[in-house]
Amino acid sequence: MRRVGAALHPNLPPRGLSREAASEYVGVSASKFDMLVADGRMPKAVAVDGRRVWDRLALDRAFDQLAGAAAGERNEWDAA
Repeated sequence: MRRVGAALHPNLPPRGLSREAASEYVGVSASKFDMLVADGRMPKAVAVDGRRVWDRLALDRAFDQLAGAAAGERNEWDAA
């Protein structure tokens, strides 16, 4: 069986991502990703013939909003 995305050029990322790939893309576990989707901080999936697919560009926009919301917060990496 051929791997999904194997036909894409390595420099061309897929637009639609599975739940596992979407959670990895934003850097969280699949269960944390589910919580972010449930509370609206990450977008809902798009239905493609019964398959749930997350739009990579929508994930980028949602992640940008998360980063902007956290911009005023200090963390341990800010201390120098």
